[in-house]
Amino acid sequence: MALPRILLIDDNKTRAQQFELVVKFLEYPISCCLSSEYDEHLQNLDDVMVIVLGNGIDRQATIIKNLLERIQELPLVLLIDRGTSLQVASPIQKMVACLQEWPTTYSVFQEQLGKFKQTYEQNRPKVAVSSGSRGLAGCSTAIARTRELIAQVANSEATVLILGESGTGKEVVAQTLHRLSSRRDQPFVPVNCGAIPAELLESELFGHEKGAFTGALNSRQGRFEMAEGGTLFLDEIGDMPMAMQVKLLRVLQERTFERVGSNKTIVCDVRIVAATHRHLEHEIKENRFREDLFYRLNVFPIEVPALRERPEDIPDLVNDLTARLQAAKRGSVRFSESALSVLKQHHWPGNVRELANLIERLIILKPGGLVEVNDLPEKFRVYSAQPEPLGNLFDNSANNDDDGDENEVIELNNFVPERFGVAAEASMDFGKLPAHGIDLKEYLSDMETDLIRQALTECNGVVAHAAKRLNMRRTTLVEKLKKYELSR
Repeated sequence: MALPRILLIDDNKTRAQQFELVVKFLEYPISCCLSSEYDEHLQNLDDVMVIVLGNGIDRQATIIKNLLERIQELPLVLLIDRGTSLQVASPIQKMVACLQEWPTTYSVFQEQLGKFKQTYEQNRPKVAVSSGSRGLAGCSTAIARTRELIAQVANSEATVLILGESGTGKEVVAQTLHRLSSRRDQPFVPVNCGAIPAELLESELFGHEKGAFTGALNSRQGRFEMAEGGTLFLDEIGDMPMAMQVKLLRVLQERTFERVGSNKTIVCDVRIVAATHRHLEHEIKENRFREDLFYRLNVFPIEVPALRERPEDIPDLVNDLTARLQAAKRGSVRFSESALSVLKQHHWPGNVRELANLIERLIILKPGGLVEVNDLPEKFRVYSAQPEPLGNLFDNSANNDDDGDENEVIELNNFVPERFGVAAEASMDFGKLPAHGIDLKEYLSDMETDLIRQALTECNGVVAHAAKRLNMRRTTLVEKLKKYELSR
């Protein structure tokens, strides 16, 4: 059975990255977000065992109160920098389940996670959330920009046009828009304009009266009436027939329509959100889409990035999709770090939908198991598992003092040797020092130097490519080359 998930809300990037690294090593799923994005991450907490909130964020007390109102029995932990517990106000300490110092030691952290897991299994949390769709999973810059656009337009009445390839999650964006808008308590009604025959689309959208056409045995509401006061999502608007485009344009301009077979005008209060995978400017040139309708729809465009443009989001997406399938009683599965590394290298022409289908297939093949690289379909085996990026782990700010750097690394790097497969000391057991001890600074420097050499060798000495391989800036790598006197 898959381990329960941890939700981390933190604006301290370095602390969040270190915390995520350690949690993933312990094989717990984790989702991370900024304090400005946490609301949409509360839409599904069924598999979450604890919410960890970073100390020092803006509106901290307000966010804690909001979380406590919504998560009910789910524990809330405040993540603080080591030695700062006395700086946390007493009212804040009373509101959270506990304070978790960071960095921490392996044994303490593992024991704490075990307690949360035990509580989770004994008393599944009751979560006060709406039945709407989950938000967009991932912490990449691309998806963060999409979230920012959604937040900016959600509370307006502007028509939104969602653009993106098939399978990127355009309907998830539409549902998130609706959920964050003032219309959240009213209906969200989707209709796929490309899946309904042209001769039936008018009736589907506007409804019909009894006897309006053969087979119309009763009067029927259309999607516009069903969505009254709420949001109408017109998916695949680029596939709408030209004749229907004219009628839709009239509704957008006048906010009125008539049912098929009726001359009674109905006034509608509906927000329109449309989506398409087509390039509408090209469709206009080919006379397959009306230019005036395009300008009516394209008031506020939102581009949903393809999955290949945000591979760093794949672990979060895997956790999210697996949780959905588990919640639907369709089984679960876990992925090893090497398998996730391989998934990040795939091109994903089918985007998130392709990833979801892969997970569902693997749940059938390895129910409740751990998926390794060899368990993936053959097309994924052309990729090789990459080592976990070390750029952020070792890239300490030059403004930090030496003691602070040492303290930060000592606790975190108890996890490093086995995780990255670096045999620094043959006798060094995980989490334990050898009897004769080691020089930790020298050990970490040797390990970092070795990985940099490997990256440069594999990239034929091209610094920019090696930096990308190590997930660090080129300038940072150049500084390290100088520091260790390495030849390019």
